[in-house]
Amino acid sequence: MANQYTAVIKQEGDWWLGWIEEIPGVNCQEATRPELLETLRVTLEEAIEDNRREALLAAGSGYVIESIRA
Repeated sequence: MANQYTAVIKQEGDWWLGWIEEIPGVNCQEATRPELLETLRVTLEEAIEDNRREALLAAGSGYVIESIRA
């Protein structure tokens, strides 16, 4: 099941700017709104994957994975 996130977007001059509300550091800038939404989606996926990889490396060995819903 895919998670849902909130994109905060605005047009400033010729550029579209966007942030993912729930994930610090995921922000993008593109020339069109559709390009911005796609870039935000790709950047979000990459950030989540990087965070997962870093968490597992930090845990080392002997860890347990649990699902948590907020």
